[in-house]
Amino acid sequence: MFYHLMKYVLLGPLLKLLFRPRIEGLEHIPEEGAAIVAGNHLSFSDHFLMPVVLDRRITFLAKQEYFTGPGIKGRLTAAFFRAAGQIPVDRSGKEAGKAAIREGLGVLSKGELLGIYPEGTRSPDGRLYKGKVGVAVMALTAGVPVVPCAMVGTFEIQPPGKVVPRIRRVTIRFGAPLDFSRFAGSAGERAVVRAVTDEIMYEILRLSGQEYVDDYAAAVKAAEAEGGGGASEREFPRGER
Repeated sequence: MFYHLMKYVLLGPLLKLLFRPRIEGLEHIPEEGAAIVAGNHLSFSDHFLMPVVLDRRITFLAKQEYFTGPGIKGRLTAAFFRAAGQIPVDRSGKEAGKAAIREGLGVLSKGELLGIYPEGTRSPDGRLYKGKVGVAVMALTAGVPVVPCAMVGTFEIQPPGKVVPRIRRVTIRFGAPLDFSRFAGSAGERAVVRAVTDEIMYEILRLSGQEYVDDYAAAVKAAEAEGGGGASEREFPRGER
């Protein structure tokens, strides 16, 4: 109930009024049945702008920190994410990935839409980073299509560290569903899930027009925090892979 109240009465209309999102490819979202929507992650605003343009409810795997913040702000944030049906995921430790996959498969088993950011964290600089293979494992295990999504302009309105977003128009672009049924039964094969993940990331790249970095965003952030810098980079070719 709270989800629909926020989407259709309180938050949704306000976001549409302020950011006037251009929506492209909305017809690619299945009208019913389980599916994964995999997008780039440029801004905290992504959590809100994508759901408000969809006709169906979508559940995201949200980082646990959104549910454990201190003070009044932390409690309000946690209450919002819980009421919106978002699922907290602990991203630390060896079991973190397995826990996220279990939670995601639970959503898909109910025939619902699952939102995933394969990069695992927000881009620190607006570029598209290497995807983690959890999205492929879930798609192959559940046997569901993956709809690539590109958020365009959200980094500019709210880059990391900016609390109040700038008021500027954004674009939300959905691509045709990706069918990986040819890899059925291969969710445990490392080479397959890596190839599937790279195919998903290539489609996101094609939709977003970002520069691609062949390294994990979390590793780049950690290196920068330690003063290491210097991540390896390459761009996907713009033509055939």
